[in-house]
Amino acid sequence: MPSCSEARSSLLSLLRGVEHFNTEIFPAKKELFASLAKGQAPEALFIACADSRINPNLITQTGPGDLFILRNIGNLVPAYGEMLGGVSSAVEYAVLGLGVSTIIVCGHSDCGAMKALMEPEKNGLDKMPTVRKWLRNAEAARAATLHTFTGEDVGPATVRCVAEQNVLLQLAHLRTHPAVAAGLAKGTLFLQGWFYDIGSGEITVLDEQTRKSLPIKTVITQMEEKSA
Repeated sequence: MPSCSEARSSLLSLLRGVEHFNTEIFPAKKELFASLAKGQAPEALFIACADSRINPNLITQTGPGDLFILRNIGNLVPAYGEMLGGVSSAVEYAVLGLGVSTIIVCGHSDCGAMKALMEPEKNGLDKMPTVRKWLRNAEAARAATLHTFTGEDVGPATVRCVAEQNVLLQLAHLRTHPAVAAGLAKGTLFLQGWFYDIGSGEITVLDEQTRKSLPIKTVITQMEEKSA
């Protein structure tokens, strides 16, 4: 836990950042923010982990107003009816209220939620009952991973495996949401799962059919060929 002086220093750093935004950044992009003040029209819903190392706008090279971002522990989407609340309402609003055409679920390397899912006692879940209950929405991903990594210590490869299995699971959960199901049936909505390796910066796309990861370049080529 940070000391009182460290906490004060952290808050001061944030406030100085806001001051810099107000005096330097905002004036330079005044027209952009003036247009955003009138409303939002994002093209995609981006579901990411709350991990502080993940920056959806940075990795997609998008700006304010481009993404409707939903973040939580483990980038989870409870199946419809299981835990109706913030996540379900955000998905529904993004699709029906904002008319997004794409939903991305993005998992990542070294994910604390996935580590806790695999080794709950070692990662202190006994002291975090709310987190433990939330991670039940990823239990099937844990089971799939244990089939591959039975008896092994939870290292980077295991964490990546469970994170990828979790992304595929959450895509399946998304398909149970009425708004998503309707958009998919009409062909106006696309779902895609990503895995982001923090250390290398590499992002791969997870194929729901083969359950394998594909390079971004390959997926772009495939999509361009279909559009031609």
